[in-house]
Amino acid sequence: MSTVLSVRGLSKTFTSAGRPLEVLKEISFDLQARDTCAIVGPSGSGKTTLLGLAAGLDRPTAGEVVLCGHAMSRLDENQRAAVRNRDVGFVFQSFRLIPTLTALENVTVPAELRGDQDASRRAVDLLGSVGLADRTGHYPAQLSGGEQQRVALARAFINRPSILFADEPTGNLDADTGGHIVDLLFDLNRSAGTTLVLVTHDLELAAKTGRIIRLRGGAVVEDRPLTAPAVGVDG
Repeated sequence: MSTVLSVRGLSKTFTSAGRPLEVLKEISFDLQARDTCAIVGPSGSGKTTLLGLAAGLDRPTAGEVVLCGHAMSRLDENQRAAVRNRDVGFVFQSFRLIPTLTALENVTVPAELRGDQDASRRAVDLLGSVGLADRTGHYPAQLSGGEQQRVALARAFINRPSILFADEPTGNLDADTGGHIVDLLFDLNRSAGTTLVLVTHDLELAAKTGRIIRLRGGAVVEDRPLTAPAVGVDG
């Protein structure tokens, strides 16, 4: 089984009020094809920073990320963007749909950027798989929060990504709607064979993955497969 994500000695330091603030401290882990992993911990523990670095959205202060075979520190911004568009899917808490595009157009955008001539057909299929076959022509403002997140899920899978990064994907949704989104996320992920990295405060959601990495103060304090009894998630 191939390694999709390798994180080695990853550290990140910001400057705050003229003083260094170490947000992540020498984090290392590997994920293989089809692995599912939850990153948990209290607010301010570095979860979202780690996700951004692992996805190549930011550069670390020290350490290396190898994403889908690419050493990200050796690439310029255009090359990093090309890796993300080709190999990576994203789902965010805030949906991040383009308000002036329909649901169908939002889903097709990443594939069209790659010159995929089959983008529209596959987008229709994906929207149907998330229960939005009758909403393809609606704009984000005409959709509920749950419907918008389902559009975002379809968009995340349009390029058949090797790895999906999801940052609090149910954070803006009520419990029932969030539960439905989680079911769709894992169903799509299984059928596509995608590696999943999930940032969440939700223990029940984290427990659906195969591995939990717990952060505290920017460091890994627990890294275990979900074969042992679960313990509480902070935050």
